[in-house]
Amino acid sequence: MPGTEITIPAQDAGLGGELNLPEKALGLVLFAHGTGSSRYSRRNQFVASVLREAGVGTLLFDLMTTDEEEAEAKTRHLRFDIPFLSRRLIAATKWVFDQRSTRDVRIGYFGSSTGAAAALVAAAEMVENVAVVVSRGGRPDLAGDALERVKARTLLIVGGEDSAVIPLNEEAYGRLQCEKALRIVPGATHLFEEPGTLETVARMASEWFVSHFQLLGKAG
Repeated sequence: MPGTEITIPAQDAGLGGELNLPEKALGLVLFAHGTGSSRYSRRNQFVASVLREAGVGTLLFDLMTTDEEEAEAKTRHLRFDIPFLSRRLIAATKWVFDQRSTRDVRIGYFGSSTGAAAALVAAAEMVENVAVVVSRGGRPDLAGDALERVKARTLLIVGGEDSAVIPLNEEAYGRLQCEKALRIVPGATHLFEEPGTLETVARMASEWFVSHFQLLGKAG
């Protein structure tokens, strides 16, 4: 099912996005990519398709405008600006709650690279609204002091060959005070380009979102 093209107002910018909400969706997952990527990321698009097959809605959107991306590619001034990225994600989340079709849906975040840190910071800020977070090859350590304030059920997924990022995820995992899990995908490097590894990520993420959205539905 094709998604709906949308524009999300964020501060002084309009962020392009694609909303896809299956009928009776268990929840809605907002995707936060790293800099240099976009809503058209092949990896995130694949994970999103697996989530939708499991009955979970998806919102893929650009954290930056085209002009911001072009400037960032030259200066790299926004690459690790986690507060900036998290503000954009929060703006998108508030937009979701302003829409009649999505205002009552349970919300989750899927973050990759620096987008994972932005997702955790946003989840800490919107603690009553964001229920579940999944990080793929992320830098959750960059969320800093926000880690202790995260209440969303959080899954960190790292490639087994991503030796530089594994200890950073272990550090962040130790600081998280919420329900959490850290899973290593054997044979996978940072971008999960090896055969079958991205499929493993999508399956892990789908199971995490579905199980927790279902539990929240029963609790509610």
